[in-house]
Amino acid sequence: MVSFLIAIIYLAFISLGLPDSMVGAAWPVMHGEIGADLSYAGIITMIISVGTIISSLLSDRLTRKFSAGMVTAVSTLTMAVAIFGFSIGGSFIELCLWSIPYGLGAGAIDAALNNFVALHYNSRTMSWLHCFWGLGATISPYIMGYCITGGFGWRNGYFSVSIIQVAIAGLLFFSLPLWKRKAAENTDTNQSDAPEKPLGISGAMKLKGIIPLLIAFFAYCAVEQTAMLWSASYLVENQGIGADAAAKFSSFFLIGITVGRFLSGIVADRLGDKALIRLGTYIVIFGTLLVLIPMSSTIALIGLVIIGFGCAPIYPSIIHSTPDNFGKENSQAIIGIQMAAAYMGITLMPTLFGFIASITDIAVFPLYLLIITAFMLIMIERLNSIMKKK
Repeated sequence: MVSFLIAIIYLAFISLGLPDSMVGAAWPVMHGEIGADLSYAGIITMIISVGTIISSLLSDRLTRKFSAGMVTAVSTLTMAVAIFGFSIGGSFIELCLWSIPYGLGAGAIDAALNNFVALHYNSRTMSWLHCFWGLGATISPYIMGYCITGGFGWRNGYFSVSIIQVAIAGLLFFSLPLWKRKAAENTDTNQSDAPEKPLGISGAMKLKGIIPLLIAFFAYCAVEQTAMLWSASYLVENQGIGADAAAKFSSFFLIGITVGRFLSGIVADRLGDKALIRLGTYIVIFGTLLVLIPMSSTIALIGLVIIGFGCAPIYPSIIHSTPDNFGKENSQAIIGIQMAAAYMGITLMPTLFGFIASITDIAVFPLYLLIITAFMLIMIERLNSIMKKK
C-alpha cells in the first residue's frame, strides 16, 4: 500500500504539470475565437502566478488544518473545475476568472506535496516526483495538438485534461487514509507537524539562512523559465536556425530536465542534496558557456540541452533539503515561501529579459543566464556556510 501511495503522489504531480503547457499550446488558435489579442496570454499566466503565490504562502495554515492529502485532493479537484471552465469560456474575461482557482489550486498542490515528500521520503523520491511534473508538462501539448489537428478543437483539449484531473482527484480522495498512515509512521514528525500556531511569514523570515535560500530559489526558477521561454527566439534570431527546428530543439530543454531528474534520482541518496545542487549548477554554467561562446549553432543546441540536464536536480534537491536545514516543524512554512519565491522568479525574470533584449540584443541571452546562475551559486554556498555554523 505504501508503493500505491507513491504512485498516487506521482500521479498528482503529473496532474500539476499537465495544464502548465496548455495555454501556450492552445493560445495561437483560441485567442482569435474568443476575441483576445495575441499578447493577452501574458495576462492569464500572470493571474495564475499571483494565485499560486497566494496559496503557497497560505499552505502552512491549510496543511496544518486539513492535512497534506486533503489539501492536494481538494486543490486537484479545484484545478479540474478551472480547466473545465477554460473549455467552456466564451470570452477573455471568463478565462481570467477561471485562472484564479487554477492558480490557487496549483500553488496549494505544489507546496503541500513538496513538503510531504521532503518529510517522509528520500531524495530519490523527490527527484522522481519532479520528473513526473515534466512528464505531465510534456504530455499536455500533445493532447492539445491532437485535438486541434484532429478537428476536435482546443475546447476539447482542455475538456480532456479536466477529465484526467477529475480522475486523479478521485484517486487522491480514495487514498486519504494512506496519507494519514504515512504521516503517523514517524512519531517525531507527527508531533512537530502540529505546533501551537503556524510559523508565519514573519517568523520564517527570522530564521538564519532563509534569505540566501529564497534568493537562490528565485534565481534558479528565473534561469529555468527564461531558458524555456526565450531559447527558441535566441536560436532563430542569433543562430540563424529555422523557426520549426528551433521550436523542436527548445523543447529538448524540458526533455533534458525530465530525463535528468530521473537519472539524478538514481544517485540522489548516494550523493546527497548539497552535492547534487552544486553539480547541477556547474553543469548549467558549462552549458551556458557553450551557448555563449561564438561557435556553431550545433554547439549552441547542445548547450541548451546541457543547461536543461543541469537544471534537473537543483529544484527537487533544494526542496528536499529544507527539513534538514530549517527543521521539520518549520518545513511547510518555508516550502510555501519558497514556492512563492519560485513563482516570482518565473513571472518577473523572463519579462525582464524581454525588456533587456528589446533595448540591446537577444544575443545577451546566455550572458543573462550565466549572471543569474553565478549569483545562485553564491547564494547556495552562503546558505551552506550558514548551515555549517548552526
